[in-house]
This record gives sequence, structure tokens and C-alpha cells, in this order.
Amino acid sequence: MVSSRSIVSNSSTLTGWCKSSYSGGDQGECLEVARGHATVPVRDSKRPTGPALTFSPVSWAAFVTAVKGGEFAA
Repeated sequence: MVSSRSIVSNSSTLTGWCKSSYSGGDQGECLEVARGHATVPVRDSKRPTGPALTFSPVSWAAFVTAVKGGEFAA
């Protein structure tokens, strides 16, 4: 999987953040993804003013497909 990623140093400057519907409770291990941008920003939900990685839509879709396919099973 080829990734063209970059970093946004303060992710609070971006809008549209949402947690996965699979995130819940007090686990504290959640990622958030922001909708409505040319790239796909991803951040740690515990650090809303921290950095975000941005991925091309193609790279993000490939990652999601791999996760759903069990390629990263623990």
C-alpha cells in the first residue's frame, strides 16, 4: 500500500471530526476521522489539539479494506 501522507500540527484547525461507531465506553483508544476534506485527516481522540495525519482517499480506502479483511488481526 503506497501512502501519500502529511501532518497537520494542530488538528483542531480542521472541522468535521467523528469517532467510529465501534468506539465506545472508556477505552480511550479511539481514532477520529474528519469528513469533508480533500485528504483524510486522522487523529487520536485523546489529543484534539494534537497532530493529525492526512492520507489520500485511495490510501485510506485501502487501509480500511485491509482492516475489514483482517490483515491486521492481533
